Amino acid sequence: MPTEKGRPDLEIINFAHPLTRVNLEEVARLAGHKVERVIEVPSQIDPQKPLEPQIEAWLEGLGFTAQEWQTRPLLVNLPSLSYSAAVLLAQLHGRTGYFPAILRLRQVRDSLPVRFEVAEILNLQAIRERARRRR
Repeated sequence: MPTEKGRPDLEIINFAHPLTRVNLEEVARLAGHKVERVIEVPSQIDPQKPLEPQIEAWLEGLGFTAQEWQTRPLLVNLPSLSYSAAVLLAQLHGRTGYFPAILRLRQVRDSLPVRFEVAEILNLQAIRERARRRR
């Protein structure tokens, strides 16, 4: 999995709309890592059922071992539904031991048809650590 620079390639777990080739090129440029693969996870929920087991099933369906959760170079594209994203982040933190880096997409202004671009990669663990200094 290491690149020629000795850094591991990224794996994106995508819980949102499909990412385009251009999006993946933007991610590689921003991260300084090649995107090895994108794992697509359908993220529709049944609002009549408890949420946590549904999110847990998404992650269990990936088949990662405990060691893989802690060592794979993951980047996450969160689902759009806020409470699904919140539960997903809690589940991911529990499995990895840290908050993952996530993608922030934004609509390309005046695009027809509507297109999205990668606005930034947010390192949630670094954001958490900066926030702790304000306690």
